[in-house]
Amino acid sequence: MENVLSLILLFLSIGVSNARVVSVSPGPLLRVEGQPVSLRCDVTDYEGPREQDFEWTMTVASKTIPVISTFDPKYSDSSLSDRVTSGDLAVVRLGDSSVELKIQKVRSSDSATYTCSTPSTDSVITGNYKADVTLKVIADTLKVTTVTPEPIVPEGGDITLFCNISRQFTDPTYLSVTWSLNKTGVSSADILSFGPDGGVVTASSYAQRYAEGGLRLAVRGDGSFGLVITRVTQGDAGTYMCTGKEWTHEAGGRWKSILGKTVKMGAVAVTPTAQSLSVEARSNTTLNMDDTLTLTCLVAVANLASVALEVNWLMNGGSVVSLGRDGVVVDGSPLVGLERAGPGDFRLVVRGVRKANEGEYSCRVRAWISRGGPGGGWYQAAEKTSNPVQVLVTRIEPSFTMTVKLSSTPKVTGDPAELACLVSNITHLPAGGRLGVSWEYTPLPVPPGDRPTTTPNKLPIGSLDAQGNLKPELPYQDRLASGAITLTRVEPDTFKLRFLRVQESDKGEYSCSVTTWSPSTQGDMENSAQKISTAVPVQWDSKRPSLTAVAKRVREATAGGATFEMSCTVSQENLQDPGYSVLVQTQEKVDVVPRTVMSLSPDSVLQHGAGTDPKRRDSLVLTKTGPAEFNFRLAGVQLSDRGFYWCSLTSWTKQPGQAWTKAASAQSNKVQVNFQETGPSFSVAIHSDTTTLYPWETAKLDCALSVSGASPKTEDLAYEVRWYQTPLRGGDEGTLLASVDRFGLIRKQTRNGSSDVSLERSDAHTYALNIHATQDSDSGEYHCRATPWYVSASTGVWTQGAELTSDRLFLAVHFAMWDSLKLPLLYGAVASVSVGLFSLLLGLVCAHCCCRNTTHTPRSRNKLMDLEMD
Repeated sequence: MENVLSLILLFLSIGVSNARVVSVSPGPLLRVEGQPVSLRCDVTDYEGPREQDFEWTMTVASKTIPVISTFDPKYSDSSLSDRVTSGDLAVVRLGDSSVELKIQKVRSSDSATYTCSTPSTDSVITGNYKADVTLKVIADTLKVTTVTPEPIVPEGGDITLFCNISRQFTDPTYLSVTWSLNKTGVSSADILSFGPDGGVVTASSYAQRYAEGGLRLAVRGDGSFGLVITRVTQGDAGTYMCTGKEWTHEAGGRWKSILGKTVKMGAVAVTPTAQSLSVEARSNTTLNMDDTLTLTCLVAVANLASVALEVNWLMNGGSVVSLGRDGVVVDGSPLVGLERAGPGDFRLVVRGVRKANEGEYSCRVRAWISRGGPGGGWYQAAEKTSNPVQVLVTRIEPSFTMTVKLSSTPKVTGDPAELACLVSNITHLPAGGRLGVSWEYTPLPVPPGDRPTTTPNKLPIGSLDAQGNLKPELPYQDRLASGAITLTRVEPDTFKLRFLRVQESDKGEYSCSVTTWSPSTQGDMENSAQKISTAVPVQWDSKRPSLTAVAKRVREATAGGATFEMSCTVSQENLQDPGYSVLVQTQEKVDVVPRTVMSLSPDSVLQHGAGTDPKRRDSLVLTKTGPAEFNFRLAGVQLSDRGFYWCSLTSWTKQPGQAWTKAASAQSNKVQVNFQETGPSFSVAIHSDTTTLYPWETAKLDCALSVSGASPKTEDLAYEVRWYQTPLRGGDEGTLLASVDRFGLIRKQTRNGSSDVSLERSDAHTYALNIHATQDSDSGEYHCRATPWYVSASTGVWTQGAELTSDRLFLAVHFAMWDSLKLPLLYGAVASVSVGLFSLLLGLVCAHCCCRNTTHTPRSRNKLMDLEMD
């Protein structure tokens, strides 16, 4: 039973799925008389040929009237045949199974129920073969009227577009309005649509503008619709149109426009801001100093309320003060301001004018228009500059008198000097005004007899500005920086120029130049008047400075090792606070070139002379014992110290911050150091066991010293010994090889050869030089020099004796022929014998091993050898 039911359900489902379905446009349909209407009919799930035929009928008051058929040309009712013939009624095939009934201009009599039917081509009659839809045709009552907008609108202004749409409400229809713009040479473009469901639809190019409030709807209850376009630009110019539409709400929630009418509202031109903007500056003005300057800038522009103005006052092309579009004043000050007296009235006010405020003024205006919205920003629509206005400021120059006097007169070079510049009878100096001064120097003219007379040039010294700031000039920059010259303002009307110490080059004429300074509108100081004083000469008698130096013996050296002490005193004339330098010089005899022992600079820097023995520098003392007195001390005099001693003194002057300048020099009398020393006498000799050597042997040279006379003890005697070599015979002093001082310290010179030297002391009076591994370069003359030191019997101090030089000894290093050849000859003979024996042994081995005939049959010893065996 279950199987039978399943089969029945299967057949039923197959039959249902293949049933023919005819469908038409969902209805009912509401259309307006005179408008085109299309009714669609489709058939699906059918059998038979692919192309199906259709028939349309209309039912009016229970009467069915054939309308049109796809396969029978005579199907239409006679009352409709004319309309079918004219094409007002037509059936259009959309496909094999779809057609559309088209009515070009629907009539009120076309209100009926329309039925679409299809002839049967199926093997089994299933499904439906027809479908119907109701069409209602209403009268055309839609009216669209507009209000003509303003034909010319300024940039940044508003355009108001009013459009009135109405219809007779007999059936549930709805209205919508659309505004569009038609530019010259461009097709019409929609701006905004309102309705039919109360929603707003904007074109993509106007969406941002509508969101920012640039488009605004004004809907009234009487069918009047208004669109306000704010902040218009040049792109908003053109012809505006209004389109009213009537809508019906069909089945399925779909809106259908059944009627639309477009009305031209009118052309609107947008006037550029630059065209309507005008800027005018008024009144040429002549003012006195400290007056108040007032200039007016009149600005006129269409739609001024929608434009933000940026105003900038210019003087000679430069900005004075400006007012931003936000109303904030920029670059203003208590003396300079910018006021807005009215919507287009901007006034520049400058209080307390100065000469610097004189010039050509103009007013520059920039017009800005908002793009709308919170982030729309602003754009500059126009910029214009007014006519120039000339402003003249008359100045009453300050008046004053001035004199220069020499308040401190120098008598000699190095004295101080002071000049005063006095200003009096000052009138018309503005409040807050100050005085500045600059000093100039003119050298004395050259006497006509010395060279051609020329007019000397003025040299600037320095100046003080209104704030008292010092500006030194290049010729006097160093002296002003060091304080040698000072420029001061001791009182508001008194200035002084002071020289700490005058120089010869300061002789000349001096003048001062006084400048008045007044506060400017920018808050700084500006100069207004200037006067130059008469020149005042500054000179004195030129007296050459002179020095006198006297040397006195303080302590006399009567024996070797004693202390010699000498003082030098100097006196001067025509010098102001000089400094002194001293040189202590000596010479053994009057006709010998003197040498410098010690020197002391004016800064008390002590130096030893080049000829002073470095070992004796601790025994030399030079000090300054008074302002003009020096003391020289020589401790432990030697025989070599005997001679004449004196002081060479030099006076120096110095300006602060500068180097010492030499003024005068003098030389003292000479003080003699002469004593007799009866000490021991010394001699030196050189000898060697052999003077001829071969290379790599050691040579030994002895330097023997002897003492005679009052011979001191061994512990009271020491020697300094130096060895020299002269490569060739001659009188050359030679090269120092090695030395030993009196304390036993040995010093050797660097050598280039492979040989080496050493020193040894064989006894108290003999010093030996050893030359190890002698070479050819060691050939030459050798000699030694010795300086004895002994303890003086009279003073008990060490005394240096005279230097002693030995005779010269020639040392020859010969070349040993046999010694140089015996080893190479021996090595060669041994090598030759060894190679010969090795060759002989090698030949025997090869003959024994390689030349033996192993296939030979031995002979009997008692038989003779075969002939071929030979």
